[in-house]
This record gives sequence, structure tokens and C-alpha cells, in this order.
Amino acid sequence: MATIDVTAGRLDVRLTTAEKIWALRGDLSFPRSAVRGAVVVPDGARATRGIRAPGLGVPRIRNVGTWRGRAGKEFVSVRGGQPAVRITLTGQGYDSLLVGADDADALAARVRP
Repeated sequence: MATIDVTAGRLDVRLTTAEKIWALRGDLSFPRSAVRGAVVVPDGARATRGIRAPGLGVPRIRNVGTWRGRAGKEFVSVRGGQPAVRITLTGQGYDSLLVGADDADALAARVRP
């Protein structure tokens, strides 16, 4: 499962080897100044929006990769039934991130600007 490391200046998303293969990309890193907000969603797989391009999508079970839709381009790594944190970004290659986390409330609190 993807993990998010938060430091004073960076937000790093570390993917497992399988996630890197499924998403067709490596780890992600963003400056903390690009983070505009973070909200918790109760089920990450149900909160995924848009069309997968590229990545792995098993409806309501597992989504990993890039999703594109009206809200912009979003990187997703979630499991069905697991809470997730949606992090909105500005001025980056992605408009938002949706990452599953068992303790999503604590993660969102650490990520918020």
C-alpha cells in the first residue's frame, strides 16, 4: 500500500513495487507549498472519479494509477472499504491525490497546510 511521508518542505508518496507496475510510474514528490487541502473520504474506491488512464482499476476493490475527469488529473492508490485522504494540489502535474490510509484522519491532519 502506498505511504505518504510528510516533512517540513515535501510531501512524498512512496509506492510498492506492484503499485509502480500497475500505475506505470514511480514514486511522487511535491513541495508542501503546493498542498491546498486534505479531506478524508470513507471509502477510497468509491471516491475514485473520472476515467483511468493509465493504471489498474478493479471496480470497488482496487484502483491504482492516474484518473482524469472534470476535477482534473488525480493520482489514485486505494482499496475498497478503506478510508482515504484526498489531497488537493496547485501548480503540479496532478490536481489531486487520493491515497488509502488506515488512519486517514491523522494523515489528513499531518498533510493540511
